[in-house]
Order: sequence, then C-alpha cells, then structure tokens
Amino acid sequence: MANRDPYAALRIKEFNIFLALRFVLVFAWSMQFIVVEWQVYSLTKDPLSLGLIGLMEIIPALGMALFAGHIVDQKEKRNLFLLIIALFSLISLGLFFISSDSISWDKKTILYSIYAFVFFGGLLRSFFGPTIFSLIALIVPKKVYPNAATWSSSTWQMASILGPAIGGFTINWIGVHWSLCIIFILVMIALFLGSLISRKPVMNPKIGEPVLQSLKEGVRFVFNTKAILGALTLDMVAVLFGGAVALLPIFAQDILKVGSEGFGILRAAPAVGAFLTMLITAYIPISKNAGLKLLVAIFGFGLSIIAFGLSTIFWVSVVALFFSGVTDGVSMVIRQTILQLKTPDHMRGRVASVNTMFVGSSNELGAFESGVTAKLMGTVTAVVFGGSMTILTVLTTGVISPTFRKLDLESDLEAHEKSE
Repeated sequence: MANRDPYAALRIKEFNIFLALRFVLVFAWSMQFIVVEWQVYSLTKDPLSLGLIGLMEIIPALGMALFAGHIVDQKEKRNLFLLIIALFSLISLGLFFISSDSISWDKKTILYSIYAFVFFGGLLRSFFGPTIFSLIALIVPKKVYPNAATWSSSTWQMASILGPAIGGFTINWIGVHWSLCIIFILVMIALFLGSLISRKPVMNPKIGEPVLQSLKEGVRFVFNTKAILGALTLDMVAVLFGGAVALLPIFAQDILKVGSEGFGILRAAPAVGAFLTMLITAYIPISKNAGLKLLVAIFGFGLSIIAFGLSTIFWVSVVALFFSGVTDGVSMVIRQTILQLKTPDHMRGRVASVNTMFVGSSNELGAFESGVTAKLMGTVTAVVFGGSMTILTVLTTGVISPTFRKLDLESDLEAHEKSE
C-alpha cells in the first residue's frame, strides 16, 4: 500500500526539489527570526519588546489570512510561491541594511524599522502556509499525500533545528549584520529552486467567485467538519499558552546565562524533538486512536513547558524543551493528517488559511501573551502559568468532547488508498 511505504513521496523527483526549497526557505526564516529576537532584546532589554515582535506579525497574518486563502485557491501555485519568496528577499535585504554599523539611526528608529519589516513579513506569512499546503497536493498523487506531508513537515523541522542553532552561532561569530547577509543569500537560493518546479493547474472550478462567498464557504467547511475544528482549536490554545520559546532570549541572557550559543541550542531543542518524532511517524503511523493520542501529546507538552520554566540548570532546560518538541511533533502530524484527509482539492488554500489563523498565528499571539505575562508576573511565573493553562485545556476537552477523544483516522486512510 502506497501510504505505508515510508519513501513513497521521495521517489518523485519534483517533490525532492520542493523539499530542498522548503528546507532553505524555512532555515532562512527561522534563522532570521532569532537574529531579530536577539537584536531587539539587545536594544531594549525589555521582555515586552519580544512580545511586540509576535504582535507585529500576527496583526497582518490574521487580517489577511482568509483573503490569502481565497487568492491561493484562485491562482497558479508555483508562480505565486515565487512571488512570495521574492518579496521575502526584500525583507531580508532591508534588515541587513538597517543592521549595518554605518547606519547612524538612533535605537528607537532602528527598533521601529525592525517592527515594520516584521509586519511586512506577517503579510507574507499569511500566504506561505496555504500555498505550500496546496502545492504539495499538486506535486504528489493523493495516495501518497499523507507520506509527503510527513516528509515535508520533517524537512520543516530540520530547518527549524538548524536555522536557530546556526543563527545563534553566527551572531557570536560574525554578528547580527553578516548573519542577515547569509539569510538574504539563502532566500535567493530558494528563489532559484522554486523556478525548477513546473507550473501547476488551478483545481478550483469556481474561478472568479466573489470573495465574500468564497471566504464563507471555506470557514463554513472548517466549522462543519468537527474533526478539523477540534484539532485546530485544541492546538491553538496549547500554542497560545505554551509560547515559552518567545522568552528564550531572557532565559539565555538573564536566567541561565549561556549567551548566544546557548540561546541557539535552547531555540533548536524543541525542533530536534519534533523532527525525530516526524521521522518515527514516517515508519510508524499514529492515525489509530488519533484523538486520544493528540490529547495525551498536548498534555505532555504542557508538562514540558512547566518543567522548563522551573529549571535553573541549562541541560535540564534543554531536555524539557526537547520533550516539548516531541509532543508537539505528534500533535503536528495528527493535525496535518486530519487536514489532508478531510479537505477537498479546490478548498485547500482556504482551509490552510483557517489553519494559519488557528495555529500558525497563535505562535505570534502566544509570543505576545508570553511577553505581557512576563512583564506583569515575571518570566518564570509566566511560563509555568502557560503550561498549566495548556494542561487545563486538555483535561477540559477530554471531558466535554468524548467524540473527539475517540477519533480514529484508519478508515479515512484506507478510503484514500482505494480511491486511487
């Protein structure tokens, strides 16, 4: 059976090009994010300034999400992706320019400029998820789509591991300015790789459909599909209250006192755990009893966040973040499998946009929540509070939603195999 072959998607040449493109792009994006975090906190020494980075990104990402999904469903995916990458390169180039020592701007002007570029990045972020989600489905046949999504997510996790780690090291070795130069070069490489992918057909039969009608159809589909709605809501709340990663510069500089290299290790630890989980699930599917497994995974995520917040020992903190990544990886695989199996081709852009609103943007909103609570109640207390709220959410969901607790995806996978 194709979806049981762990290498099924990797046998498709164009999918391998896509994986290389995604790796380079996510590597650059994640590296840029922590370089910006480091620079902002170095300028301000204020935890709220880190929260504002998340706020500056979530405002446009949320505001544009549904409209972005509509555009993605209406447009040819390869060229749209190339345009998004090209615009991202302008952000990297701008950040490289304003980080130069030759710039005589005052700290406040530099800070506001960084926030402006982050805001522009939020606009692009609203298009990235829907475009990638839709493009994968046009590169591989449906019978190997779950396997392709697993490898794609694994690639994303590997890039998320190496991007922050290398970013932490390059800040120490060559400084913020030249770290941003490396990021710009990587984005150019991603643009070249994207050009090697062929143009794809537009699957939406309703080209030219009124925007409002299109958006209503996408939202209605998500809210009427209980498996999708339950998974997105649960993960959104967990990510919202478990946003300890946004406070890592404070832990690295002021609590654990491990500098920029330690910051890179801390930032990469969750991605290492999630990446290993992705590789394991390529061989051992976790679709059976998916609802219960998702609840257990997010419960474990909350425990890991609490352990991290209470730790004052560097390697204990690294291990806690590693296990937060393991549990988050399980959650991601289950959520993506639900989306893959339940979403029709012509609505992938809009459904992925709703996913971005629920889960993707909750990362930035979680960063803002963490910054605010750290300002009000202290950094450690804020992290423990977030982990506790995550656990409370899981327990509440498990009690009030027995249907979701019993969710099983095996029959959906078998139906996809027979349809090919």
